[in-house]
Amino acid sequence: MLAGDKELEEADRITSLFVSPDGSSNPLFSRDPRKGEFMIQPKRWLAVLVAVCSSLAFSQETQEGRLMRFPDIYKDKVVFSYAGDLWLASTSGGIASRITSHVGRELFPKFSPDGKRIAFTGQYDGNFNVYVMPSTGGQPKQLTFYQGSAQPLNDRMGIHDEVVTWTPDSKRIVFLSRRDASNGWVKREFSVSIDGGLPQPLPMDQGGLLSYSPDGNRVAYNMIFRNFRTWKRYTGGLAQSITLYDLKHKQSSGRPVTMPPFAHEFPAYV
Repeated sequence: MLAGDKELEEADRITSLFVSPDGSSNPLFSRDPRKGEFMIQPKRWLAVLVAVCSSLAFSQETQEGRLMRFPDIYKDKVVFSYAGDLWLASTSGGIASRITSHVGRELFPKFSPDGKRIAFTGQYDGNFNVYVMPSTGGQPKQLTFYQGSAQPLNDRMGIHDEVVTWTPDSKRIVFLSRRDASNGWVKREFSVSIDGGLPQPLPMDQGGLLSYSPDGNRVAYNMIFRNFRTWKRYTGGLAQSITLYDLKHKQSSGRPVTMPPFAHEFPAYV
């Protein structure tokens, strides 16, 4: 149910409490028997208005959160995006704490492997860029300063500087970007140091989501990024597959470890 529908239903429910059982009278109005007219009782209307507002305020305070997105887990903690902010909670349940409050959106939070920091994509000052902050909360630090392409992306193309993961040593953040791309449909993985500096491209010339091996020498990744496309069960030539890349020797496995016709997404070493 939408918020507006719920408020109307709540107001109707409270108002109906003041109608007589046979439906013939309502103490919110008084009837002038000489004129056959009903007149509003201001004081009673004020009481009902207070009751309605109190009820709506209570319902908003107790309403459960919905559409929580992009969760990431470190030990017994989970961070996620809700209503454009980042929230931190226990994996065993309980009350979630909001750790960001900027008017812009914060998306794709990722714990560092050592659990000390959270990287995320923030929409501050109108642009999407990579930020990092302490995992307990605090002031975010901006790491990328990309202004975006001349033409804004549509929803199915995703966003600029989308945080993907961390390097195993917790020193660099990997993100997807179209900077330096000759084709607006192609994304590439970059990494940036938590201390700042210019982003460095990964050796693969294009890609999507990826996962590092525990020793950091290899990655499993999607060569094609289409995670925000709206159609489902796609089996065409752009169906995603998973490919291995040897970072130490800068060499691809060549043949994907998964094959079409179906899409294979979210690669992860376990």
